[in-house]
Amino acid sequence: MIRLSRAIFAREIFLFHTRPTAAVGLRIGLLGGSFDPAHDGHLHISRIALHRLQLDRVWWLLSPGNPLKSDAPASLERRLVAANTLLDDHPKIEATGIERELGTVYTADTVHALQARYSTVRFVWLMGADNLTQFHRWQRWVQIMHTVPVCVLARPGEQVRAGLSLAARRFAAMRLPEYEATVLPFCTPPCWTMLSHPTSPLSSTALRASGAWT
Repeated sequence: MIRLSRAIFAREIFLFHTRPTAAVGLRIGLLGGSFDPAHDGHLHISRIALHRLQLDRVWWLLSPGNPLKSDAPASLERRLVAANTLLDDHPKIEATGIERELGTVYTADTVHALQARYSTVRFVWLMGADNLTQFHRWQRWVQIMHTVPVCVLARPGEQVRAGLSLAARRFAAMRLPEYEATVLPFCTPPCWTMLSHPTSPLSSTALRASGAWT
């Protein structure tokens, strides 16, 4: 039996997951980030989004790099292997490195490119409440809100700050109540909602600090 080296296996994983497929009309949640590393907390909020928004799929968009972080993450190939190992062929959640192929770094560009490539898909941008608190620092954040519906998922201790954030206040009139979350994929942006649910204390930063991801 031929055994692939770790480097070759990582490359094959990367190539396979740079062009996800999507049928017409699917509702797909986009969860972006470094995933350095992916962990059960990512799985937890993805499952919440699938259920509460009645999505067909969730795509993890493993970024080539994070413009808001000065330290570079592990290689994209390594992060993809780890993410797919964690997912264990989950039927509705897929890890992808498509941003490298698209040549995008900022979320605004990624969303625009994905909507152009998958013009018949209904995308929803997924983010944690901790990201909403600093959303106004993202490149062209207002444009993102006007481009794609946004779902904010609970993070430990972040709900109040997120609700008082600049982005939440600016788009307060466009916020859907939680009980209408299932219609979010069909709404014309700007539209967003914030979900309350049990949270996971796990974080990639803590896992790196503990030495569990070296």
